[in-house]
Amino acid sequence: MKKNLFLLLTFLLVQTLTFAQNRKTKKEKSKEVATVITDSAQWRKEHHIINRDSAYANPRIGIQKLIGGNLRFIEGKSIRPRQDAETIKKLDKGQQPFATIVACSDSRVPNEMIFDQGFGDLFIIRTAGQVSAAASYGSIEFAALKLKTKLIVVLGHTECGAVAAAVARPEDVPGHIVTLINEIKPAVAKSSHLPGDPVNNAVRQNVIDQVNELRDLEPILHKKYTNGEILIVGAVYDIHTGKVEFLQETLLNLPQPKTAK
Repeated sequence: MKKNLFLLLTFLLVQTLTFAQNRKTKKEKSKEVATVITDSAQWRKEHHIINRDSAYANPRIGIQKLIGGNLRFIEGKSIRPRQDAETIKKLDKGQQPFATIVACSDSRVPNEMIFDQGFGDLFIIRTAGQVSAAASYGSIEFAALKLKTKLIVVLGHTECGAVAAAVARPEDVPGHIVTLINEIKPAVAKSSHLPGDPVNNAVRQNVIDQVNELRDLEPILHKKYTNGEILIVGAVYDIHTGKVEFLQETLLNLPQPKTAK
């Protein structure tokens, strides 16, 4: 009887080890297949993959990388890149974000998600209505000077509450909120003659005005922009569709990098 029990236990042990080995083999094969698929040219094309190093070196490629990431997001193909423990460990040595996003504080516009980017990809400054002041300017300059980030995107969004307040012009605005509204009022005035939704018209104009403001900002951004060292462009996120539209008004006549003589 002891012999039979021993044989039974031995059999069960062998079966367990065999099952575990087969399971491990299946996982390894699945991982190998996934690697082949994600490395294929077809997969990269379908998922709008742009090389990260190229995006960091060239702001025009950086724009394409953001567009590609947003396409993945709205098509339900997000790959959530560089969001693992290994990336976190690598970044403890420093950061090289390929784009600075000057965005609104609105909780409905999570920048890394809508552009499908990961740790260390985007340097983000957020205020209501993406209104900039000294601290924001300093943060943008830090990214351009110290982190060598060559692309700056001012990102507004539809149905922006700060812009809506500037359009409505409420009386007795509490606290420092009035400073935000006052900064947006010029965009409201410029777009007031346009047909369509006055808030979303002002959103677009506000982004354009802020892009021009950063392009003219002395002493750092203006020089780098006119020399073609950085690009400063604008975009608007649609909270209804998830789509980011880069504004053509801010993509025209962009400066070319000056070649050394």
